[in-house]
Amino acid sequence: MIVLGSTGSIGVNTLIIAKKFHLDIEVLVAGYNITLLNQQLKQFSPKLVIIASKDDIDKVNHPNVKYGNQAILDAIENSKSNLVVNAFVGFLGLAPTLKAIQCNKRVALANKESLVVAGQFIDRSFITPIDSEHFGLWYLLDDKKTMDSLIITASGGSFRDYPLDQLKNVTVKEALNHPNWSMGNKITIDSATMTNKLFELIEARWLFGTKKCDAIIEPKSMIHAFVNFKDGSTTAHFANVSMQLPIAYALMGKVDQEILSQVDLLKIQNLEFKQIDPQRYPIWELKDDILDNDNLGVVLNSANEVAVEQFLQQNISFLEISHIVKQTINKFHNIKINNIEDIFMINDEIRRYTLSNIN
Repeated sequence: MIVLGSTGSIGVNTLIIAKKFHLDIEVLVAGYNITLLNQQLKQFSPKLVIIASKDDIDKVNHPNVKYGNQAILDAIENSKSNLVVNAFVGFLGLAPTLKAIQCNKRVALANKESLVVAGQFIDRSFITPIDSEHFGLWYLLDDKKTMDSLIITASGGSFRDYPLDQLKNVTVKEALNHPNWSMGNKITIDSATMTNKLFELIEARWLFGTKKCDAIIEPKSMIHAFVNFKDGSTTAHFANVSMQLPIAYALMGKVDQEILSQVDLLKIQNLEFKQIDPQRYPIWELKDDILDNDNLGVVLNSANEVAVEQFLQQNISFLEISHIVKQTINKFHNIKINNIEDIFMINDEIRRYTLSNIN
């Protein structure tokens, strides 16, 4: 397989599963964490390593190292592997997803932005999502034909219990302190604003072919998904907090041995469910509009990437992230997208507009 983003959280867990099941790694792609990459190279023997910067090539302990986005696309096209694990964060992950599908390769997709911005132009038959919520939905559906609607769960993020009147003053450090999951900076901020859950609803819309998708907060992250059926029954998917289970299924399709310890219901004792409150998560006001308008995914993602980066650089406040995104959505609400080329052009336009509004 090819692993894009090997030093991130999903990449690290992918390699744990690969080692456990003796799966071959043909290409490892990483960013700037060369120290961790070199540790990974001690355990695996990929034919090719690709990193972000030419300046870091000499630091990588491997005889065949390339750099840059074009090298990634070339590797996907020229490799023998029929599986690409796309664990990139952000719009950066779209081009590799498209290239892999063009080359008839299966994509284990953790890069949710691919479907968020271009779901209408992607052949989803090549996609297996690496996401606890979508894995849970897939596990529950199991080819049942009487589905009525889907519900995924949210942890509530770093500020789920924070006083509302103090949200305007929270720091970057506080926002990055997720109560349940260990993730990268971008997705942790998206979890705190609830933008990540909007992304996941858009993913579910494309993966399962329905706009009847919603989300609720389950603070313990023990239940990942519900499926409501037309007969009035509802099923829930329980699993302990780890990405290794969905990763294992995405890599192998079938798993016959224990990946996680089973959930001990007696230790859980109680579960709590909360509505996602737009007062705490202003971005949630966009939910219905986003699900109804396939063209808005790229606007949502591009504006959000710019706003989150500006927050991480301490140029804007936490609450301004959602405000800026909503403002951009309003500006570009009637945008028309006809093909995949439009996606890339609109992405650039949205970024320029969002950044100019901040500055």
